[in-house]
Amino acid sequence: MTKILRAALIGAGLVAMSGAPVSAAALPLQYYRLMEAGCAKIQQHLDAHPGADLKTIEQDPEHHAGSSLEIAWRHFGYAILPPAVLYAKQHPANLRYHDPRMLALAIRVGDLMADADEKDEFEPRLDSDWDTYTWLEAYRLLEPELSAARRERWRRAIVHNVGLLVPDTIDRMDSPWYQSPYLRTSPNHYSQWASLLLLTGRTFGNQEWEQLGARVLKRFAVTEQSADGYWGEHNSSGPTTGYNHLTLQSVGLYWELTHDPEALAALRRATTFHENFTFLDGAPVDVINDRNRFWGVSSWAHFVFSNFADGRGYAEYLADSFVAESMTMDVLGRIAQDALYYHEGPAEPAPQSLPSYRFQMTVPAGIRKSGPWQVALSGIMSTQAIHNQYYLDRQGNVSVFHGKTGLIVTGANSKRQPELATFSQTFEGQTVFMPISTRLQMGPHEDRLSLSYNTFYADLFVPEPADDQLALHFKITERGSATENGRLTLQLVLKAGEVLETGAGQKFTLGAERIELGPAQLGGSIRHHGWTVRVDPTARLVWPVFPFNPYGNAPESSLEHAVGALSVALHASEPANASIRHREQPIDFVISVGGRR
Repeated sequence: MTKILRAALIGAGLVAMSGAPVSAAALPLQYYRLMEAGCAKIQQHLDAHPGADLKTIEQDPEHHAGSSLEIAWRHFGYAILPPAVLYAKQHPANLRYHDPRMLALAIRVGDLMADADEKDEFEPRLDSDWDTYTWLEAYRLLEPELSAARRERWRRAIVHNVGLLVPDTIDRMDSPWYQSPYLRTSPNHYSQWASLLLLTGRTFGNQEWEQLGARVLKRFAVTEQSADGYWGEHNSSGPTTGYNHLTLQSVGLYWELTHDPEALAALRRATTFHENFTFLDGAPVDVINDRNRFWGVSSWAHFVFSNFADGRGYAEYLADSFVAESMTMDVLGRIAQDALYYHEGPAEPAPQSLPSYRFQMTVPAGIRKSGPWQVALSGIMSTQAIHNQYYLDRQGNVSVFHGKTGLIVTGANSKRQPELATFSQTFEGQTVFMPISTRLQMGPHEDRLSLSYNTFYADLFVPEPADDQLALHFKITERGSATENGRLTLQLVLKAGEVLETGAGQKFTLGAERIELGPAQLGGSIRHHGWTVRVDPTARLVWPVFPFNPYGNAPESSLEHAVGALSVALHASEPANASIRHREQPIDFVISVGGRR
């Protein structure tokens, strides 16, 4: 058990006085301990604000300052499910089974939601159907303990809110694809509407709703999922990794309620996808994502992974990242869902726990772990969603992660920002920064990603790294016209407030002040946050560069999300051998952690 979690549980009086210590990742015990700590925090907050309604609680500015010592209260409706699960689910790891304090806490939260619904303040909240789902699950668990009046009050509110989803669900049911350009909403939302209709119909005997939800989710399981295990949000060319967890939990609920074998096959594919494309810190791999540059460790759909031995090991790996003090309401609510539907059995190690692994999708994307290193490569191509702020341009191609330092190079995508694209050029008066053809070849000891543009193509060779050193070898090949304004850029993950040291002996404490360093100032290397990069002699570095934020439809404003743009101009040279008709340019970067510099 982690020191932080154990301290939190002791403070809340929630640590079992039993024998041997338990691993922090042991499941489902870890879920129960996190729920206990979360419930203690919820109780303290409600007691400190006895007259607050749901709107007041969710808008409390005191708890939106980013402090790691407070729970974020947005989606407070999620707070109903942890105490309901603790009260109603009998399990040796559940120390709060039939604890009347858990029942009272769940009822208190449910009544807050009922009050808000009766004042027409519940449904207008963004994604209120998420809270309706946890409310419904709590109702199902606590129904025998609720008074007749409360049962009817809760039932009436739940049915009213779910009923609002019916027209939009029917209207979209026969769309060519369950993807944003056709649905005009995200497929993860559509799948959640369907799962809520299925569960509500099953609970209250509404066969039309149950059949409607099942029909949509059957199609998600059988038709909409790619062979690689994801549901494309914008199109089928590649994943929107974080939101894939959301769609997955809906298909997972469909499996739990119907035991449709085709749904289980979809869950198997999705588990394989997620367990491989996760960084060593539990975060989804960024370079393959077309919507989010960063995403925290997800608590959604762990119960789905628990259908399989390797998935249980993966769920344990993810669960080890959660800290009770910093859990938001949606994280805590989904942990309660995971505990409710968790399938116990033998566990196999997650890929991240293995000394090495490599995995390649049918689309041109893959990942390799070698000791403490992970390198993710993406040649996924997709059309630009020019008028949709939520989908990024697939312009990034390589991410490098190290177990000691975290993410060093991010291939996270952006929008309308060629200065952050792996490659860019000017062609016929236009700035081009997305490839027109790609190929990924992963071998036993070296991977090769090839990216073609209008006047050149680039090969990235990544040989198997040593424990403390990894090389990125780029080779630019140019035929015909010379490349205009060609540039290779790596996005370095730099930390504001920390020192950056160059090979020329210059030191900078990174802050809001813009820094532009040329070859002379860089002196051939950069050292920062425990890693060193040896760079091409012509490289330049700019800090800070603020990537695009799709939710703000503008560049980021916080230094937390800024990156350093390390770039090299493309200037392929004529070969010495006259028989060779193309021009080439090698560009090398060597990243070291620990011993070598």
